[in-house]
Amino acid sequence: MRTLYVSRQGCYIALKGEMLIVKQGGTIHNEVQLPLIEQILIFGKSQITTQVIRTCLWRNIPIAYLSRMGYCYGRLMPIERGYRQLSRYQQNLTSIERLLVARRIVRAKLKNSRTFLMRQQRRNPTNTADLAIKSLEVLVQKSEEAETIERLMGLEGAGAAQYFSAFGECLNNSDFVFLARSRRPPGNPVNAMLSFGYQILWNHLLTLIELQGLDPYYACLHQGTERHAALASDLIEEFRVPIIDSLVLWLVNSKIMDIQEDFDYKNGGCYLNNCGRPKYIKHFLQRLEEEVQNTQGEKQPRWDLMTQQIKFFKEFIYQPSQLYNPYQIR
Repeated sequence: MRTLYVSRQGCYIALKGEMLIVKQGGTIHNEVQLPLIEQILIFGKSQITTQVIRTCLWRNIPIAYLSRMGYCYGRLMPIERGYRQLSRYQQNLTSIERLLVARRIVRAKLKNSRTFLMRQQRRNPTNTADLAIKSLEVLVQKSEEAETIERLMGLEGAGAAQYFSAFGECLNNSDFVFLARSRRPPGNPVNAMLSFGYQILWNHLLTLIELQGLDPYYACLHQGTERHAALASDLIEEFRVPIIDSLVLWLVNSKIMDIQEDFDYKNGGCYLNNCGRPKYIKHFLQRLEEEVQNTQGEKQPRWDLMTQQIKFFKEFIYQPSQLYNPYQIR
């Protein structure tokens, strides 16, 4: 199964038999067999026929509409893709059960951040990274004792500040400078790649959550609203560092991304452009297919690892006494 990305502007997506055709004027950019598609992500201004939409809804294939920087405006989903049964179990979680799992989510994110910096520190030691590593260790201990969700969110924010204070020193390509995390809008190419990567990863997780029948609006750490699928925000935390941050570091240090060709500055921010987005997505997909070691010591692609973690969370919903264990890098 795969995701169909439509990142070029002005494309037209049509159906021909069992094949989706992505074309721009008279040029065909992609042809994908419909049975192989799990979801469709459309970035920016491209068109999709009513016939494609109807067929996708019939086949349980969600369609997401995103801005060119990856912000999700909304999704088309079939009526039967509901989460009625599991939603009742999720709503019945006690505040203590939610807090215990929220602690584990924050702890895993902080530990992953610390492990990432420790790996980089062995290659290129710096005082900033050393201080961040020590601070993250203290925050990990505090997260294990936090008594409220608000306290955990504060510790998570403090950990992110420490981590990103050292992230820039891991980059060895002088064309790319990173001093601090900026989100809305991203202030430079590194922030543009981080923001874009987090958004497409969030959408992947949202689809996997829905495929497992979980209600994406009931979570443990983040607060859900009508416009915020909080469970995707919970489960992305353990994957930010091993999937997106490590990818951005590799893209920069390997000089895959070009500072002049792959980014545009507009509306006060920096964004991946029509050249940069397809390049980024290509390597993002390769990253998902790479094999990593899971918590049982077995090798599996990152895509399957994400699915497995969501299944673990589903097991927790059915049996709250068996607390959810987020993924941690080694």
